[in-house]
Amino acid sequence: MAFRMGVGGGNASSGMGVAEHSVSTFQELQRKKVHRYVIFKIDEKKKEVVVEKTGGPAESYDDFTASLPENDCRYAVFDFDFVTAENCQKSKIFFIAWSPSVARIRPKMLYATSKDRFRRELQGIHYEIQATDPTEMELEVLIDRAN
Repeated sequence: MAFRMGVGGGNASSGMGVAEHSVSTFQELQRKKVHRYVIFKIDEKKKEVVVEKTGGPAESYDDFTASLPENDCRYAVFDFDFVTAENCQKSKIFFIAWSPSVARIRPKMLYATSKDRFRRELQGIHYEIQATDPTEMELEVLIDRAN
């Protein structure tokens, strides 16, 4: 039984690496506020998570959600600025695992098995959202989580 758990544990990691550029781009969003969001995709040929798109600081949450593919999986980080009830300006970083219900099975499995390793590379995430349709990551969901 212990052996079988060991084998299963080995399969739980897809072996996807994380491109150094992915980590540095996240750090630019986090520390320098150069990006409002970063969308990452798995490059199966390189076997690593790479940056697909970045959004400038002036881009909105609608711009971000419009950048996600309707029928394929992605990882994303969004720097959410908001004002608290005490009138304090705050910023929280959300990690979003986008896995639409209409996506093919292979990408869903690949993204699901690679998520934890990738997420560990991004130090400073405040909240995580797993979304299978757009309603699960509406702006109200972020507002509720951040407050």
